[in-house]
Amino acid sequence: MRTHYPRTPHLPWSPGVAADDVRVAGPGAFAGLAGREVVVTEKLDGENTTLYADGLHARSLDSAHHPSRAWVKGLQGRIAARIPAGRRVCGENLYARHSLGYEDLDSWFYGFSVWDGERCLDWDATVRFLRELGVPTPPVLWRGTFDERALRKLKLDTTRQEGYVVRTVDGFAYEDFGRCVAKWVRGGHVRTGTHWMFAPVVANGLGTAAPLWAVRSGAGAGATELLAAAGVTGGESLAGGDLAGQAAEDEVCDEVTARMDALGRTGEGRLAGVLAAVLHRAPRARIAARLSAGPLGMGLARRVSDLVGLYPYLQRPFPDAERRAGLVRMAVAADPGVLHALAAVTAGDAQARECVEWSLLYAEEAGLLGPDPLGPLRADLRERLAGLGPDAADRCWAEARRAFAQGRITTAEEAVAATWRWREGTFPRLVQLCGPSGSGKSTFGRALPGVDACVSLDDLRAARGSRADQRANAEVLSEGLDRLDAALARGGTVVWDATSLTDQQRGLAGSVARRHDALVTHAVVLVDEEELRRRNAVRPHPVPSEVLESQLHRFSPPYPGQAHRTWYIGAGGTVEDTAGTLAAPGGEL
Repeated sequence: MRTHYPRTPHLPWSPGVAADDVRVAGPGAFAGLAGREVVVTEKLDGENTTLYADGLHARSLDSAHHPSRAWVKGLQGRIAARIPAGRRVCGENLYARHSLGYEDLDSWFYGFSVWDGERCLDWDATVRFLRELGVPTPPVLWRGTFDERALRKLKLDTTRQEGYVVRTVDGFAYEDFGRCVAKWVRGGHVRTGTHWMFAPVVANGLGTAAPLWAVRSGAGAGATELLAAAGVTGGESLAGGDLAGQAAEDEVCDEVTARMDALGRTGEGRLAGVLAAVLHRAPRARIAARLSAGPLGMGLARRVSDLVGLYPYLQRPFPDAERRAGLVRMAVAADPGVLHALAAVTAGDAQARECVEWSLLYAEEAGLLGPDPLGPLRADLRERLAGLGPDAADRCWAEARRAFAQGRITTAEEAVAATWRWREGTFPRLVQLCGPSGSGKSTFGRALPGVDACVSLDDLRAARGSRADQRANAEVLSEGLDRLDAALARGGTVVWDATSLTDQQRGLAGSVARRHDALVTHAVVLVDEEELRRRNAVRPHPVPSEVLESQLHRFSPPYPGQAHRTWYIGAGGTVEDTAGTLAAPGGEL
C-alpha cells in the first residue's frame, strides 16, 4: 500500500506562503502544539520521497523515473530489508540541486519521519530507527515546549537555508498531521527560472562525514576516506604508519564487511565493525581517545576500540567449561558477531582459525551471536525493576549479568528473584578513576555530588613532600588502600583518585571494594595523547615527561563489565557514554 505524504501547513509568520498553500490559522490554530514538547528541524530543499521495503515514490504516488532519483533508488535497495512491512520512511531526496545548492551534506537523503501504518513515530524513536538504517536526520535548530515567541525569533541564513519544520516530539496519527506539524519557508524560495526537473541535473556536494553515513547504510568506503571522515587526518594513522599503508588493509576490511552483512549488521554496528577492521592493528587506548575527539563521539569510539582489543582473545585456546561466561562478558563490551568476523579474517595460523571457528559454533549454539544478546533480558528487567534508584538498579543488572553468564538464570523473572538483596541500595559505592596524569580525573572526581570521601594518591604524595615524587609509590599505595578500606567500611560513596592504568592496578582497589560488597563504577577518562602532553606542560604540578610517556604506553582502559558499570569521560570533563547501566538505551550496545 502506498501513502501520499500530507501537505505541511505554513506557520502564520511564514513569508513563503503561496496562494494555494495550506496555512495554520483561526482560533485554536496551535491546539495540537500548545503545551507540548516540539522539535524544530531545518527544512531542506529537495524532493519529498517515501521509501518502503518494496519500493519508493516521490510526492506523487505515480512519480516516473528521473535521473535525480537513481541514487535514492540504490539507497532503498540497500536498506529495504531493514524496513519492516507496513512501515515507511519519509524524507528529502537531495541529490539534485534545486533552488539552493548544498556543498556539505552527510548524505543525499535525509529522513524526517517514520510511519508505522497510520501513525508517525515519536521523534527520538525516529532518529534511532533512521540511524540504524544509515539515514541522517535534518539539523535540529531548537527543542522545547512550544513557544511561539521563541520560534518567531529563530534566525536563518536564507541564502543557504530554505526554512524550518516544527513537529511534536510525541508521535501522532496521520489524521492529526495538520495539527502536529507546521513549517516556515523563506520568501521567494523558488529562485530559478527553469524548474529543476527540466534542467540538467547538478548534484549537491557531500561533506566529510558522508563516508560514515555510506557505511552505516550498507555501502562501502575506502580506508583512507573513512579514517579522514572519522577525524584521522593529515596523512597519519593510529596504527603508526601512513594512510597508504592503512589502505593496504582494504582486503581485510572488505572481508569483515561481507561477514557482517551476512549477519545483517546495520547502522552504528556496521560502522563500528568496519572501522575496527581498518584499525585492527592500532593500539586500543589510542583508538578510543583519538576517535572520541572527532565526529564519531565517545560511544562509537569506545565500541571500535573494544572490538580491536577483544578480537585476539577469540584466536586463543579457551576452556570450554568457562566459554559461555567468557562470551557473555565479551558481549557486554562488543557485538559478538562482529568480534568473530574480525577474529576469523585476521587469524594468522591454523590454530588461531580453529579457535575462532570453535568459538563461533559455540556462540551460535548458545544464541550469543546477535548484536546485543543481553538486550531482551535487560529491557525486561528494566521494566520489572521500574522505580528503583539508579545505583540499586545498576547493581541488580550487574549481578543479573553475572548469573546469566554462569547459566544460573535465563529470564528476567529469575533475575528479579536472584537480585533481591541489592534492591535496598544499602551497599557502599566506589568510583574508581582511570586515566593518565592530566586527563582531568581529579577535577571530575571533585565535582561528583554526594561524595563522602576521596582517597587521592597525589595528595598522599604531597603530604610526604612532593606530588611528583614517585619514589615512595609502594608506601603511598599501601596507605591509600588502608584509607579506602576504612572509608568503605563507613559506607557512602568513596572516590579512588589514582591513574589505575592497568587491570593489575585497578584490581588492588577492586579487591578492597569486594570485601565491603561495594558497587564499583569505573570512571574512564579518555583524552587524546597530544592534548595530554599539552595539559601536562602547563599543570601546576606536571609529571616528568618520561613518566607521562610511560603511562601512555601502559594505559589499558577497562572493558565494560569489569566493574558493575562504567562511565566514559571526554576531554570536556563530562560523562559522554555509559556501559552497564539499566537505564533506557542510548549509551550502550
